[in-house]
Amino acid sequence: MAQSAVADDVFYALSNSTRRKVLEQLSLGPATVTQLAAPFDMKLPSFVQHLSVLERSRLVKSKKQGRVRTYEIAPERFKLAEDWLTKRRQEWESRFDRFDEYVKQLKHKESKS
Repeated sequence: MAQSAVADDVFYALSNSTRRKVLEQLSLGPATVTQLAAPFDMKLPSFVQHLSVLERSRLVKSKKQGRVRTYEIAPERFKLAEDWLTKRRQEWESRFDRFDEYVKQLKHKESKS
C-alpha cells in the first residue's frame, strides 16, 4: 500500500472521537471488546465497526482466545502519523523563519531611510 494511502487510513481512523477514546483507553493496556464498549452508549455491532476501522488502519491489533477478543495498541502506525505531522510542522516553522527574516530586513531598510 502506498504511503499516502496508509496515512489516509490512519487519519481516517483518528478522525472519529469514539475511535480516539478507544485508543486512549488502549493506551492504558490491552482490553476486551466488552471492556472497551462499556463507556459508550451504542449498540455492540456499531461499536465493533469502530474497532474494525482501527484494526484495518493497523492502529490496533487483536487476538481471540475462546470467545473473548482482546485489543491492544499497535504503535508502528502512530509513528507514521507523527512523522507526517512533524514534517508539516517543520515546513511551517521554516516558512515563519523566512517571513521573520523578511520583516527584519524591511525594518532595517526602513530605519536607514
